Amino acid sequence: MEHQPFFNRGPSIWARLAFFTFLCLALMVTDARFRYLNPLRETLSVLLYPLQSLARTPVELADRVSEFFVTQARLQRENTELKQRHLQDASQLVRYQALVAENAHLRKLLAVRERFNEVAVLAEIVYAGHDPFSRKIIIDKGTREGLRAGQAVIDEVGVVGQVTREFSLSSEVTLLTDKDQAVPVQLVRNGLRAVVYGLGQEGQLEMRFMPVSADIQNGDVLVTSGIDGVYPPGLPVAVVSKIERNSAFAFAKIYCMPSAGIDRNRQYLVLTGSKALPPPPPPPKAEEEATPKQAHGGRKH
Repeated sequence: MEHQPFFNRGPSIWARLAFFTFLCLALMVTDARFRYLNPLRETLSVLLYPLQSLARTPVELADRVSEFFVTQARLQRENTELKQRHLQDASQLVRYQALVAENAHLRKLLAVRERFNEVAVLAEIVYAGHDPFSRKIIIDKGTREGLRAGQAVIDEVGVVGQVTREFSLSSEVTLLTDKDQAVPVQLVRNGLRAVVYGLGQEGQLEMRFMPVSADIQNGDVLVTSGIDGVYPPGLPVAVVSKIERNSAFAFAKIYCMPSAGIDRNRQYLVLTGSKALPPPPPPPKAEEEATPKQAHGGRKH
């Protein structure tokens, strides 16, 4: 019995190499010249596409995660920068609006100063008074600019108050609404004279000692009468806002709202050139005492 080899041996390895090399060259030439393998290539690409996608999935997932975190960090940085820029723009816009409003107010003050014959000094508030029970402010003009106690302080609308104390570089102004402030006024509608008093922190004025039957109505405009020698006549002071009449009382309660922007502006005009009134005549007793002395002096002479 003839012995059979355990493994059947075919062509030699070199023969196989030559065969497959020739086959590859033939397929390459055929594909290059006649494009016979395009359908096969397309079929294989369709069959291998899921495997290719599956192989690319970990890399794409890692890229997406990295891009997500990078995008989040960039968005947070840009959001922070935009917020800071927004705050800067908002602050600049507020300052611009404040400057526009201040410029308009100053123009109105200049127009008011041109209307008056009196000399007016433009002053700005430095700070408010420290006493919480009074309505006083400190302005940045003093005796060096000609300010004196008793001079009127106005804005483009009307009376604000008057200078009560003066210093070299600053002055104290008592506002119209101070509880110790009184201003002689006159009704524009009928010429009735009266006096208005401040009510302190309430920001209102009160017309006191007016009889119940007085011809006063809501909405009446009050202007300075000029009889006190402090305020020039015709300056707007207040508008009557509320009237309480009770026949049980002799006087009516009349409340007014100031016309000027007492709590709204920083720049005011101080009227430094108001004409002083002549001194009042002496009382009768002084005249009587002066007469005997003059007569006695004449006899002695």
